[in-house]
Amino acid sequence: MTIKTKTKGASALPLNSILDGDCIDVMNSLPAGSVDLIFADPPYNLQLKGELHRPDNSKVDAVDDAWDQFDSFKAYDTFTRNWLAAARRLLKPNGAIWVIGSYHNVFRMGAELQNQGFWILNDVVWRKSNPMPNFRGKRLTNAHETLIWASKEEASKYTFNYEALKALNEGVQMRSDWVLPICTGHERLKNEDGDKAHPTQKPQSLLHRVLVATTNPGDVVLDPFFGTGTTGAVAKMLGRDFIGIEREAAYRKVAEKRIANTRKFDTEALQVSTSKRAEPRVAFGVLVERGMLRPGEELWSMNGRHKAKVRADGTLIGDDIKGSIHQVGAYLEGAPSCNGWTYWQFKRDGQKVPIDILRQQIRSEMAKH
Repeated sequence: MTIKTKTKGASALPLNSILDGDCIDVMNSLPAGSVDLIFADPPYNLQLKGELHRPDNSKVDAVDDAWDQFDSFKAYDTFTRNWLAAARRLLKPNGAIWVIGSYHNVFRMGAELQNQGFWILNDVVWRKSNPMPNFRGKRLTNAHETLIWASKEEASKYTFNYEALKALNEGVQMRSDWVLPICTGHERLKNEDGDKAHPTQKPQSLLHRVLVATTNPGDVVLDPFFGTGTTGAVAKMLGRDFIGIEREAAYRKVAEKRIANTRKFDTEALQVSTSKRAEPRVAFGVLVERGMLRPGEELWSMNGRHKAKVRADGTLIGDDIKGSIHQVGAYLEGAPSCNGWTYWQFKRDGQKVPIDILRQQIRSEMAKH
């Protein structure tokens, strides 16, 4: 696998590679403050006792690997505390982390996140559209897992591509309950014997949503429990750099093959919808300076009830109020605030046109230079 490095001081960051070893030791060997996002799918500590069988007496392929077994809750808590401390050290000041777990461990992780100073932003319920049934009939079908999204600090300016998630959700604000299928069919990776390559492989759709929502192209994403490499494959497709840590050779082998066969999307396809707040600021007065609107020209409210005149300094005068496009609109509507860009219209050729059209023209020109 081709390895790209970024230099920070005397240390190089091994990008787009899978590192062998204990995740805590490896993370502690990497340069501090070098990672934009961490996605962590740690052992769940399922505490399984005995084999589980279906009604036809066939054995369920459950998670009974050595890496998911801990002697006690205290041992698991110590492990959680140590790997989260190593992860927090690696995050940039505005970095963030996602952790995923089941009812066995997610509450313990949530408490430790807060103990260490992370700031919890959301918990997300991944509701599985095709969960495994409860074969013993003694509990509810366990049909979801929980993700916790947290920034490094309360004051961190973390990445959140709100408009991109809204676009993914057909123009509706994305909620914190995500209905996505578990890995089945062609997505489920198999080993050389034809068995599941990993018992808890996460679906590509889940990582796609996480990375589109909370990273940008060129960001560095670390997965300390890399498994079969879903995080790395999706990061590569989306133009993000990744670092994977995985101590099991069998998982590394599958992940390396998977990522080698993964293609990056073209540059244009990597762009996502952005918030207007992220676009260059344009003052209303610029429209007047450039003659796009003339002093004395009248503007009408979207509801047609109010009008105001443009003044030479980029303010409006309407009735007995003078001020910005926002202040005058709020006053006339008796509202605490108003977005003047979407509230006011001007007339051209007998048609009313939102003034925001003029702002977008200026932004388009700025983007070309």
